Amino acid sequence: MTTPTRLPDPYGHDGGANLADILERVLDKGVVIAGDIRINLLDIELLTIKLRLIVASVDKAKEMGIDWWEDDPALSSGARRKELVRENAELRERLAALEAGRAQEESP
Repeated sequence: MTTPTRLPDPYGHDGGANLADILERVLDKGVVIAGDIRINLLDIELLTIKLRLIVASVDKAKEMGIDWWEDDPALSSGARRKELVRENAELRERLAALEAGRAQEESP
């Protein structure tokens, strides 16, 4: 009786990389992908798209000085609160100015 043989695992368990290891390395070091797409017609540039992609962990991105998501109201509740506080202060100033102008019109 013969036993069936299996093909060897292409990545093996002895030193091969699995997806989790690769992802950990990419997030730890970071990867930058940059490229431009240009569409020309008769030497007239119709469209230019600049693509920049950075794949990194949040800690690595902050280490590289990239933290735009902290100030984006769509991505950060803290930034949204700051924007609402600023907008509220501006509206209060405008209301106070309008009320002051109205009080001056009413006084003889």
